[in-house]
Amino acid sequence: MNKPLKTQSAPGAATGGAGSAVANHGDASADTRPFSRWERMISLRYLRARRKESFISVISIFSFLGIMLGVATLIVVMAVMNGFRAELIRKILGFAGHVAIYHDDLSPIFDYEELSERLKKLEDVVDVTPFVEGQVMLTTRKAASGVRVRGLLEEDIKRISGIANDKLRGSLDGFDEKGGVAIGYRLAWKHGVDVGGTITLIAPEGEETPFGVTPRIQDFPVLTIFDSGMSLYDANFVYMPLKGAMEYFNTEGGVTGIELKVRDPDRVEETEQLLVKTLPPGFRIITWKRANETFFSALEVERTVMFIILALIILVAAMNIISGLIMLVKDKSGDIAILRTMGASRGSILRIFFMTGAAIGIAGTIAGVILGVVVALNVEHIRQFLMWATGAELFPAQLYYLNELPAKLDWGQVMGIAAFSLALSFLATIYPAWRAASLDPVEALRHE
Repeated sequence: MNKPLKTQSAPGAATGGAGSAVANHGDASADTRPFSRWERMISLRYLRARRKESFISVISIFSFLGIMLGVATLIVVMAVMNGFRAELIRKILGFAGHVAIYHDDLSPIFDYEELSERLKKLEDVVDVTPFVEGQVMLTTRKAASGVRVRGLLEEDIKRISGIANDKLRGSLDGFDEKGGVAIGYRLAWKHGVDVGGTITLIAPEGEETPFGVTPRIQDFPVLTIFDSGMSLYDANFVYMPLKGAMEYFNTEGGVTGIELKVRDPDRVEETEQLLVKTLPPGFRIITWKRANETFFSALEVERTVMFIILALIILVAAMNIISGLIMLVKDKSGDIAILRTMGASRGSILRIFFMTGAAIGIAGTIAGVILGVVVALNVEHIRQFLMWATGAELFPAQLYYLNELPAKLDWGQVMGIAAFSLALSFLATIYPAWRAASLDPVEALRHE
């Protein structure tokens, strides 16, 4: 019974070279430490393709590519989603305050100057801006569209980074006295006007006459054209001096509301609680989070769903590792039996095949992280190249509100994606490795 198990027949039976490898580096039982040198060496040999094992090698290559592309895609998409959210928040908060205060009945605030001074003394408040706002119709000879008009003081409009930047055409100097307006470049292009041109604003609520309320119609010269980089504002907002807006909307010297900017926008709820104690009854407080709650909730849901969908790519690649290892175990059953007869324990066999599968997962994850980080850091250049190569407009600003495709790498998120990929890869190797360790050497050699 022991004749087939003589050591001189082992090298010939070990088609993968496992028996000869152990013979060259000592008995398998000589080093019983987990993940010892001989275990790593045999695992590495099983990763090398031989001619008759080419199909198994192809499966391993596709597993590696699947994990690499899955990890890279997940990193790039999450970076773009993070950048998109951060850029939108920056643009939105650059135009509007962090907190807006209105009367409950939306009537004008007449004591806004006194109230503004009180609010400036609050610890968390860094800026106070009274404003007049209303919805009107903008018309020119070329087009007509609904826009939102906002009246601000010259000093306040000059602090808006989306307006007072290097892309501004015209000048904001003397904005309070000139009686003109500032409009976005998309709105100017749509209506065919330039700096020095004239637009007509029509407000639905005008003067009361015996025949009813007549619309208020007034012409305004275009003093400046701004480019904020956010199409939502460039195509829908018109700015005019605060006093001019009071007269146009007939607020009788009052303002529509007061906006505040705080030190930490992410902790705006604390400022809200302070304002509740400071303001007299009859005021409504709206934070930037509440005003954009639906929009950012939708972004959060989209980001979560995209993560789940793209994570399935990594899961499919991990399934390929399972199928590849199962085929490898079946092909190497003779090697496993010889290793067992030479003193290798079940634990050693399990660790050998575990390292074989884990190596694919580790290599694919590392390559995916490198590829994903490189693409995420250059995503806008890649977008520009693809637009030049295909002639198609990718991520149009009209839909995404941004002129550039932003990306913000969250290194904690990158490490989380890498850990998720490694965990799936390691889990995928457990069952095939267990099957290899459970193989009966007598039964395996009987069929050789």
